[in-house]
Amino acid sequence: MTTRTLEGSSAQSRAQLGDALAALRPGHSLARVFYTDAAFFAADLEHVYYREWLFAGHDCEVADAGDWMLVDIGTHSVIVVRTADGHLKAHHNTCRHRGFRVCDAPEGHAKRRFVCPYHQWSYELDGSLARARQMGDDFDPKSHGLRPAHVASVGGLVFVCVAREAPDVAPLAAMVQPYLAPFELGRAKVAHASRIVEHGNWKLVMENNRECYHCSASHPELCRTFPEAPTHTGGGSADDVAAIDRLVAECEALGLPGRYRAAADAQYRVMRLPFIDDARAMTLSGKPAVAQRLGRVPAEPNTGDLLFYHYPNMWSHFTSDHAITFRILPISATETELVTRWLVHADAVEGRDYDLATLTEVWQATNAQDRALVERNQRGVASPAYEPGPYSPVHEEGVIQFVDWYRGTLAARLGGPAHEVVNPGSRTAPSGRGTARARSR
Repeated sequence: MTTRTLEGSSAQSRAQLGDALAALRPGHSLARVFYTDAAFFAADLEHVYYREWLFAGHDCEVADAGDWMLVDIGTHSVIVVRTADGHLKAHHNTCRHRGFRVCDAPEGHAKRRFVCPYHQWSYELDGSLARARQMGDDFDPKSHGLRPAHVASVGGLVFVCVAREAPDVAPLAAMVQPYLAPFELGRAKVAHASRIVEHGNWKLVMENNRECYHCSASHPELCRTFPEAPTHTGGGSADDVAAIDRLVAECEALGLPGRYRAAADAQYRVMRLPFIDDARAMTLSGKPAVAQRLGRVPAEPNTGDLLFYHYPNMWSHFTSDHAITFRILPISATETELVTRWLVHADAVEGRDYDLATLTEVWQATNAQDRALVERNQRGVASPAYEPGPYSPVHEEGVIQFVDWYRGTLAARLGGPAHEVVNPGSRTAPSGRGTARARSR
């Protein structure tokens, strides 16, 4: 991948980005260059993706010693592995000899060590160099282990960070783990995973997900169970608000947290919402797709849908019988990888406890529909005639929040004035429910 970079380049280039940020109108979409320009894409990588905690996968995918998975983040490649002592480690996927990629498959199992296929340098699971042939008397093996990256498990979700110093993960873990703990994701398994490449900028992918303004016209399968009403943004009728309050009260009585909570800058959020009518899962019938419950989540009463998102690269849904997680990673200014995983109880058996088509058909269809929307949107913003338009304050406040977070993050890291982001958790709604203000599907 060839990109220009703004970091370390001319002051003129950095000033160009700063000027473009300053020129953005609040409540409006981003300027064309933010969606199309290679140098601005490089800035996204350097100042956002290379600095933040990024969702990588699940504990259950690296459950046993030697299990590993690969995460490619721009020009970085990271191996996440379970070590012999049961801990997670993350290593940069470049051999300390001549930089060869040690692993190339998306996942695998190392029986004892990682072995670079080029010259057979081998590394322990903890990254330390185990063997390098005929390197001379002055060679120091202790100085040539795999470079470490940061890794953390939050409620069974694995996050990585390639920054020299990672942001503090403790606030995220403190907020989210109590919500995810009842699902016992460490005892789940991935029933199915899909990977698609959307020919659109990663921000268009995220913006598309942050609103349901388009859902009725584009997602007939999803709209059977998932509400279009802007309840996620603190809107909706009195009946909508009352239904959320009833669901949260019933779940909390069972020890299942459900109240809306968000980070001060809206980077991450968790909340529980009811489906349409008495639906219990995002299936065409609205019925659970899996006979086995996830973790300690009971079959009765209806516990709705727990939503969790984390900028810049993930959103997810958790119901009583299965979970769905979505991970985006940018490939270029106009390409984004989307990986979707469906998780079920580890003991659930396909054909007996669940039918794979029933489990996956709603989001397989929705992902394909969203891909078409994003790609058409990308072609539209690439036009010289495009100019930023206003977001709907009713249906697209989640998009506004994401764009505000993105603008503020870039501005702060470029040393310019940060755009003010209103803490959505500081607003209140009926019955003390924190106002969501951030649309999530």
